[in-house]
Amino acid sequence: MVLVEHYALNFGSFMGFLVCAATSAESHGLVTAETIERAFRQTEDGYTALVSSSWNARPQIASAGTCCLVGVIFQQTLFVANVGDSRVVLGKKVGNTGGMAAIQLSTEHNANLEAVRQELKESHPHDPQIVVLKHGVWRVKGIIQVSKSIGDVYLKHQQFNREPLNAKFRLPEPMNMPIMSANPSILSHPLQPNDSFLIFASDGLWEHLSNEKAVDIVNSNPHAGSAKRLIKAALHEAARKREMRYSDLRKIDKKRHSARLGTFTSKRSRSLTCIIVSSKQSCTSFSHN
Repeated sequence: MVLVEHYALNFGSFMGFLVCAATSAESHGLVTAETIERAFRQTEDGYTALVSSSWNARPQIASAGTCCLVGVIFQQTLFVANVGDSRVVLGKKVGNTGGMAAIQLSTEHNANLEAVRQELKESHPHDPQIVVLKHGVWRVKGIIQVSKSIGDVYLKHQQFNREPLNAKFRLPEPMNMPIMSANPSILSHPLQPNDSFLIFASDGLWEHLSNEKAVDIVNSNPHAGSAKRLIKAALHEAARKREMRYSDLRKIDKKRHSARLGTFTSKRSRSLTCIIVSSKQSCTSFSHN
């Protein structure tokens, strides 16, 4: 049994970007979609209670939140649960050809996806501003890209969307119902002998690498160090898009990271977090902030 929990902290000491992969859960009792959903709900309730108890001293933590991607293998079935826009991709051997197919096993909740915007409009039919196109990017209420998360309680509970919360997070109209939720999308996948490895990664990686490219990088190299190799490939692609050298991009990122240290911020910073889980029950993880 291997359990990996990896945090890339972007929101002070309160909420981290969590990608969790558990390769076995048999020793912890029955695992079902319902037990996983309950775990998400209890985590959300715990953070909401923290915001409530800290409201007078640190009200800004009401605007902190995290995506959460979880993988659990129980009795040869993989359960994947997600809120936010992280992604898990399966590398699956294609017969005896030596090829490897890339199969996405998670559903993303990002307002840039038409299906997510439609879902938000249907659940908030009387709110013409439920999704707003801002600087070429669709955002929920013009503020945030993801429609589901752990935290972000200022968009879930009216009592946290008021002073002394920063004005840029306060809505101009009363919130009659939650705008965001922490209800995960859950998928189950019966594992097969030709299922080779899983890539769990944050949106910062998938912004620059396709599912197929990521699977090819892992498949074409020794598995040791695969997560770091993917992060580096994504950063090289980001540098290429910006028409700058990789070394210069790293210098900029280091300066931005140093500027954030020791300071609470509720502004989401793009991070690259990656975990590889192989069928041989070995894990490798790497994070770049």
